[in-house]
Formats: sequence, C-alpha cells, structure tokens
Amino acid sequence: MSLVSSTPLLLEARKQGYGIVAFNVHTLEMLQAVVDAAEESRSPLILQTTVGTVKHLGIDYIVGAAQAAAKQASIPIALHLDHCQDFNLIMKCMKAGYTSVMIDQSMHPFETNVEMTQKVVEVARALQVNVEAELGKVGGVEDDIDVADHMATLADPDECQRFVELTGVSTLAPAIGTAHGIYKGEPKIDFKRIAEIAGKVDVPLVLHGGSGIPAEQVKQCVALGMAKVNVATELKNAFTLSLQQFFKEKPSELDPRAYMVEAKRVVRQIAIEKMTMSGCINKA
Repeated sequence: MSLVSSTPLLLEARKQGYGIVAFNVHTLEMLQAVVDAAEESRSPLILQTTVGTVKHLGIDYIVGAAQAAAKQASIPIALHLDHCQDFNLIMKCMKAGYTSVMIDQSMHPFETNVEMTQKVVEVARALQVNVEAELGKVGGVEDDIDVADHMATLADPDECQRFVELTGVSTLAPAIGTAHGIYKGEPKIDFKRIAEIAGKVDVPLVLHGGSGIPAEQVKQCVALGMAKVNVATELKNAFTLSLQQFFKEKPSELDPRAYMVEAKRVVRQIAIEKMTMSGCINKA
C-alpha cells in the first residue's frame, strides 16, 4: 500500500464519530513504533513531522521511511507536515510525497490567513493532498512556535464557517482552549464552542495539544467533531525518559539496538492507548 491522503480517512472518521491519531515522530524508531501499534490495533494512522524534524532529518529521509512503512503495512497511513508557515517548504514536502500539510497563518489577520491558505489549497487539490489550517491561536510551544497563554485566542464559529467557504480547506484546527505541550493544570476546553463550529462547517476538525488531556475530555471532543487528534509532547517525552532510565540502569551499554528496544516498546504502548481513547481501533 502507498501513503494515502488523510482527507477521506478523516471524512469517514467525522461521519462515524471517531478520531484518528496523528503522532509527531522524530526518529525512525518512533515511526516504526507507532506503525506497529496501528497494525496491531487495526487503526488508520497519520504520521506527523514538525518543521524542526524536517530540517533535522531531511524531507527525503522522512518520506522514504514513511513510504517503506506504508508499503509493508496493511492499514492506511498518511504523512502530514505540522504547523508550517513557509509556503516554499510546503511545496517541497508535497512534491516529495507528503500527503497532508498544515499551512499555519493563525498569527496573521483573517484576510492574510485566507489568502495564504487559498494558495496552498490550489496546489494541494491538484495533488490530492489534504490541507489543514488554524483559526484562533493555540497556546503553548510547538517546535519553534511559542504562543504565550495571554496571547492565545479562541476561534470564532462564524469566522470558521467563512474561512472554510473562502478557502476550500480540507480540515480545520480551531483554537478551543487546548495548548501545545504538557498542561500545568486542568485544560479548559470550550466544548460549547466545538459544537458551534462543528454545526457550521462540514470539514473534519483537528484537536491540537492532545498530550495530557484527560481521556474523557478527548472522547467528548471527538464526539463533537474532532476527527484528528494530535499527540506530540507526550510521545517525545516518553521516548526520551525511556532512554534516560535505560542508561541509569545500564550506563556501560553502548549498542543503540539494545536501548532503542525499550524506547520503541514505550512509544508503542502509548500509541495504542491514544488510539483506543480516540476510538479508531479496528477502523482501518
């Protein structure tokens, strides 16, 4: 099987009332672990990379690894570029084989966001690539994008409707009270706002800041129309903490094949938990 666009996967997810988890991966081992988890649980999967990871690993290496995974897998896999502000980089990623991209112009005025999103949609539509955009500002730190709590703003439902109509965007990430990173306290999600937005737009909605949200709250978000659930920080932290623990117990071990085994096991376990929570088990 080849990499697929996430658009039909997410349309079906929203229609059936479940969420597909998009995991940010930074290494080959993380990618392998979430693919193994998706295979084991028969879940559709979205592999996701930040701009920082693209710069760190290189577009062709990422696409090559994702394509190899998709070829061997029996479940549908999409490859998504997360929170990208650079039009040229988005073009390069689509040309190389990414099947989903996010143009993030949420820090700009509504009109600028619309204009830039339209440009990406125009190219992506011809390539059958999913396009995600953001309205409002999700707080917290995502790669090199840092939005302070006092700068975070919630998406306006009427603007969401206008935005989708004007841009033809495939998926929409509205700011609804979640934050990137690990929460310092209980997340303050505006469920009423999600319902209002979902009532005005037909496209699948995206839940950003999915790390650390209580399971029941994620389930409620999904039931209201959030068809894509992003998980990044929680996965990255668990991977790194596993390596730290390994070297604490076995400081003289120098073989990467030894210490990566446990790290992959931890990532795989978390991935299955998140897929179960989002309701996409056996939906492949």
